[in-house]
Amino acid sequence: MPPSTGDHPALHEALAAEDHRTAAGRVLSVLDVFDQDHLELTLSEISRRADLTLSTAHRLVGELRDWGALERTAEGRYAVGLRVLELGSLEPQMLQLRDVAPAYLADLQAAVQANVHLSVRDGHDVVYVESLQRHSGAHVLSRLGGRWPLHTTATGMVLLASAPAAVRQDVLASPLKRYTDHTITDPDILRRMLAEVHRTGVAVLTETITLGTFAVGVPVRGPSERAVAALSVTLKINGSRTVHQVLPALNATARALSRALGAASTGFPAPGAPGSTVQPFAI
Repeated sequence: MPPSTGDHPALHEALAAEDHRTAAGRVLSVLDVFDQDHLELTLSEISRRADLTLSTAHRLVGELRDWGALERTAEGRYAVGLRVLELGSLEPQMLQLRDVAPAYLADLQAAVQANVHLSVRDGHDVVYVESLQRHSGAHVLSRLGGRWPLHTTATGMVLLASAPAAVRQDVLASPLKRYTDHTITDPDILRRMLAEVHRTGVAVLTETITLGTFAVGVPVRGPSERAVAALSVTLKINGSRTVHQVLPALNATARALSRALGAASTGFPAPGAPGSTVQPFAI
């Protein structure tokens, strides 16, 4: 006989939520509770955030751990496992990017002596698919497979400026999370900045996530000239290199990588220029 939930409204709500979800939906709800602000969670936290009973969460977490989708830390918390990252890397576009990008990124890092990142857009987030960091470089929180809201990173701004208007509308209408006093949280300011990024093809953000650093991002284009990824370098504010000093190497690398991915042009014409394939910016 199923347990009575009359005296336990929270349990009743959790069971009701589970009733209309498939087995696959429950598994995905467990994985969906992890994000940049919740890299490690206890079983109870997973249960609560996924709206699952503790017993169901315990069973699903155990199965996901056995398969490699979750890992258990020494403190008894859970984190996303390498198996998930391995699966994500099998996406066709990701395979091509990760196949051709490393040599270009290594040359760029040698040229600018700074941290280098290659990112793609996933919904309202930017995800790092390659990340090369120098021991003497700017201290940043980026990591391979890490994700941040689009409005907080240089690569995210590039990809958001190139995204469909509906995506920009959704981002501008949603709460813009703040990480530092310099994070862009005003929709009007963000809208103006995106228009400028779209016009110039370059995004520069200062201290939006990590104090003492700035990042410069540019698009990487595919066969249709659509921005399929974004490339950036991160530098110390008080360092010896400026935006203008790193931008030539950054642009050259982005163009070379774009050609390797099948982009027809060797440059990125400004919107409205003859032969331009870039659509007019709209919100």
